Amino acid sequence: MPEKPTITLPATVEKIIKPPHPQMPEKAQISIERGADPLYQEIRIENSLKDSNGRDVKLKEGAKVEVTVEASDSGVIVKDR
Repeated sequence: MPEKPTITLPATVEKIIKPPHPQMPEKAQISIERGADPLYQEIRIENSLKDSNGRDVKLKEGAKVEVTVEASDSGVIVKDR
């Protein structure tokens, strides 16, 4: 099965945002270092991940991460050269 079209960009966890209410999830603000327009360099995601052993983990401030965008074949077109 061929791989899906992807791009992976270097990023850093800029800060951890505590929830305003205990029932809400903590967020990680991630700054994309290269490849994004200045206005869109920061994203916020729920700070909840799984490690290779299936344990619940979370990101910490200053962590170097990669942001990957993956598309299905039906979601892309071939660029003209």
